[in-house]
Amino acid sequence: MSDTRLPLSTLAPPIVASPAKRIEALTGDPNFMSSLARGLAVIHAFQERKRQLTIAQISHRTEIPRAAVRRCLHTLIKLGYATTDGRTYSLLPKVLTLGHAYLSSTPLAVTAQPILDRLSEQLHEACSMATLEGDEILYIARSATPQRLISVDLSVGSRLPAYCTSMGRILLAGLDDQALEDYLSDAELQVKTSRTLHTPEALRASIETIRQQGWVIIDQELEMGLRSVAVPLKDSAGQVLAALNVGTHVGRVSQRELETRFLPVLLEASKELSTRLFH
Repeated sequence: MSDTRLPLSTLAPPIVASPAKRIEALTGDPNFMSSLARGLAVIHAFQERKRQLTIAQISHRTEIPRAAVRRCLHTLIKLGYATTDGRTYSLLPKVLTLGHAYLSSTPLAVTAQPILDRLSEQLHEACSMATLEGDEILYIARSATPQRLISVDLSVGSRLPAYCTSMGRILLAGLDDQALEDYLSDAELQVKTSRTLHTPEALRASIETIRQQGWVIIDQELEMGLRSVAVPLKDSAGQVLAALNVGTHVGRVSQRELETRFLPVLLEASKELSTRLFH
């Protein structure tokens, strides 16, 4: 396997509090498996914008020695979790199985699934639930319809940017002021369509409205033709744990219909789910 050294300018930026340092701090524990920890760190080195990495880049990101990175990648390839073209490495879909068991068995997802299925059957549109993971939303339950809404198929485990999605906007509204400011200062706000709110000022204004009314409609900010309505799922203390949404195509459902027909049903479903989980 090739391990050509690259200039530092081409390397991915290092992660603060590197995995190697965290692993080193735990090596005194006789039950701690450093090799497993290194393998997980190598998997986490891959990101949406860094789907193909060299050994040198992974070593730089994790601060794990190249020889150890090479062994981890060799193991992942043998087990079907990764592949290589001889120079760069990338993960294979099998890696999704590592998280799917949790996502499909967590009480939140298990309890929500029949409610989402009922909503989808009633409204004839896709219904989903997501949580906030970093700068993205993570789909933890979904009931889809045959219609294809956007260019990327969505399923449990899918991720989308938080700032330009209805569930993401709901989840951001559930953050406290400091956490929201931290997000706005660090997130990469890209223009997805001509309708995308992509400045901190515009997002703050939208989030303040969401906090007051308790729901949001996002109209073609992620992709032209896609329109959705979302509401929060709160625990018994009023904290936002997740978001529920219904996604539609602009040719089928107007904004007014989303608000007058879909929103009441979605709010009732959120209330029902909260009652089942926390009361």
